[in-house]
Amino acid sequence: MGKHVREIPTNYVDLVFEGGGIKAIGLVGALAALEEADYQPQNMAGTSAGAIVAALYAAGYSASDLYEILTQEAFPEFLDKGPEDCLPLIGPLVSVAQAFGLYEGERLYRRIKTLLAAKDVRTFADLRHPWFYGHDNPFYRYRMYAVVSDLTLRRMLVLPADAEALGVDPDDLEVAQAVRMSTSIPLVFEPVFFKNPRTGQTHILVDGGLLSNFPVWLFDTEEGEIPPWPTFGLRLVEEDVRRPALVDGPPGEYRPIENFLEFLFRLVQTMVEAHDRLYIENADFARTIPIPSLGIPTLKFHLSDEEREALYQAGYQAAKKFLETWDFQAYIDAFRQKRKTVSRRALLQQYMAGQKGG
Repeated sequence: MGKHVREIPTNYVDLVFEGGGIKAIGLVGALAALEEADYQPQNMAGTSAGAIVAALYAAGYSASDLYEILTQEAFPEFLDKGPEDCLPLIGPLVSVAQAFGLYEGERLYRRIKTLLAAKDVRTFADLRHPWFYGHDNPFYRYRMYAVVSDLTLRRMLVLPADAEALGVDPDDLEVAQAVRMSTSIPLVFEPVFFKNPRTGQTHILVDGGLLSNFPVWLFDTEEGEIPPWPTFGLRLVEEDVRRPALVDGPPGEYRPIENFLEFLFRLVQTMVEAHDRLYIENADFARTIPIPSLGIPTLKFHLSDEEREALYQAGYQAAKKFLETWDFQAYIDAFRQKRKTVSRRALLQQYMAGQKGG
């Protein structure tokens, strides 16, 4: 009896979440709008806080679940300090000098690990994508990827695809640990010191936003291939990209720097806020959901209930507006029109035909 090939569902989509610290609540609002429109994410990737959202969503949490988690979370509790921080006056400087970060990040790691465990997710083997099991392209193999910066290798890692660079099989890498690596904002959270079991070398891993805060290109097909479904980038933006990067205070407010530690901290804050703000290619802009960040600083961990709700609604409304005019075929015609067919489509069709055939 012949096998019947089904068309790929038109509501499939890949998602890439930009890093944005506390503003990740806006990403969840956009997810809620995509859920309402019945989009079904296949592959997801994120940087920093975007990696948190991607991991939890890939594990099985819904947008409403994430909204409840993020609106009830006591974010200041994640700012855990070590013993050296208790030293009068010089505590923070000692912490940065010895451990390269003000906060240990252990509480954040444990919280992510607990949330994932509740969905029976521990390693990336638990996030294997059923459509692409055994596929030779590592970026199609798992439902979620985290972008990390390796300071010792001086390169970007997309985990778990690049886990071999750390001496680990991709299936065996712990998801919570990869997320912790991606959220290690320099000087704010201590880096992850990861010992390569094969070489004995220690990798120093920090926030992926140093190298790519918005890797919307990650799931693109090869040159000359038409993508079988779109990638949407969820990006946190200022209404006016020319506005000064925010630290602790309103835009443009003069903030004196009193010492070297404050200089380092402000340097990182400014970099995190300003990264990739002005430049984005037309093709990427066409598939980007721009979420207003409402002037809320990335590192403002003490959010009011009103601010949390405002960020969520900003993401929700931004995605609704984007979907009103989104046209996948128009995107292909404008930016990706080629003659070749995509190998990923053929693979998925073969898989689905095998499930239906008899």
